[in-house]
Amino acid sequence: MPFLSQRNMTATLKRAVLGLVLGTLPLAAQAERIFVSNEKDNTVSVIDGTSLEAVETIEVGRRPRAMAFSSDGSELFVAVGDDEAIDIIDLGTLKVVRSQSAGDDPEVIRVDPNRPYVYISNEDDNIVSVIDYERRTLVDEIPVGVEPEGLGISPDGRWLISTTETSNMAHIIDLEAREAVHHRLVGARPRHAEFTHDGRKAWVSSEIAGVVSILDMVESFDVEHVIRFDVPGVPRETVQAVGVALTSDGRYGFVALGPSNRVAVIDQQSYEVLDYILVGQRVWHLALNGDESRLYTTNGVSGDVTVIEIDGLRAVKSIPVGRFPWGVIVQP
Repeated sequence: MPFLSQRNMTATLKRAVLGLVLGTLPLAAQAERIFVSNEKDNTVSVIDGTSLEAVETIEVGRRPRAMAFSSDGSELFVAVGDDEAIDIIDLGTLKVVRSQSAGDDPEVIRVDPNRPYVYISNEDDNIVSVIDYERRTLVDEIPVGVEPEGLGISPDGRWLISTTETSNMAHIIDLEAREAVHHRLVGARPRHAEFTHDGRKAWVSSEIAGVVSILDMVESFDVEHVIRFDVPGVPRETVQAVGVALTSDGRYGFVALGPSNRVAVIDQQSYEVLDYILVGQRVWHLALNGDESRLYTTNGVSGDVTVIEIDGLRAVKSIPVGRFPWGVIVQP
């Protein structure tokens, strides 16, 4: 038997133990991967859902922000704003396989559940671009308000909400007509739009106002409720509502509150704020994992991801990633 150093023996034992552990885990747990876009490093970090460690770093274009999976789940789309493009990563090889022109300053992207379309908010042009990612062609450009930021798509693919930071509006786009048909004032600097899983409501966060507006998406398309936040011991100006995640069972809503370093926990039915969870510095976006047992947050200033266990509503780990992590998405 060849001689093994103490270090090599330790490493060999670790690999053996890890192999035994992985063999006892469900397939879903083994397969879970979390992708984090690092705005200042021009990279995407890959976190293993079992070890909760960053295991890969993918080089992408300049200023990566929002991400989305292709409808077949084989590719990851990454908006790279300073390159005015979407980088497309093959999830088998974790390599960028091509880059698609995406207009001026693409920031947020959403994939149509019914068509091979990706929707892109173009901040500098005040439009939402529609791109056919199979044919690699521009399908349409939908005018919205000034400085579009967030996008949210309904589960049935009927509606798209575009939030515009300077207009302080949520523009409701009919995706059959590809036209904004309703325009609703919300709080100052709206950032994110998220539909409930039944498609009946949409939550729109407003960063400067520090609120979340609830829109009826069935009849009136009006704002029917506003959720406000009051974090004990935290200056009001630091409570800035950004990312939103909603559980599919209609139980919890989670809202990232920016420089307050808190995630708000909300009852989806009553809109009561139940708790505030302390996370890293300047929490920006959120993502639930597949079975909704965990919530992942990107913390821009501290350069890490906080892992929150839904059962118990507690932060259990901080995972270092790149500089200024912006977006987070979990592979289904």
